Amino acid sequence: MPLRVLSIALGVFLLFMGFDKIDWFLDGGVLARRLQEWRGTARPMARWYLDTIAIPGAPVFARVVPLAELSAAAALILGYWVRWAAALALLMVVNIHFAADIIFRYDYLINAYGLPILGGLLALALGGKKLPMSVSRR
Repeated sequence: MPLRVLSIALGVFLLFMGFDKIDWFLDGGVLARRLQEWRGTARPMARWYLDTIAIPGAPVFARVVPLAELSAAAALILGYWVRWAAALALLMVVNIHFAADIIFRYDYLINAYGLPILGGLLALALGGKKLPMSVSRR
């Protein structure tokens, strides 16, 4: 039951994170501008990632990220394919945190967007099979 509560809580979190990015569907420049801001303060590894993957892919990522967050949110809230949804959401969160160059900083350890989200998604990715009060796959 505790993992089911965690699944719902993280699902609601991702739902609102996805809602917050709805404007990205219409204007991919919103993400591109944010990535350029991050690039200004990024250390070499994150700057390389931004220059070679994130910024060139911004028009695609601007559509994929909100859709992925909303899809993962629905899966976690409903309890459908929780392990897959959590694993994919975990990869997406790590990707975003790496691009923002926050994942290897001290502030990340005391930020609620950091370890609590990663730890919760990892717990669900590993142990989120057949949770109670979930939508049946039949």
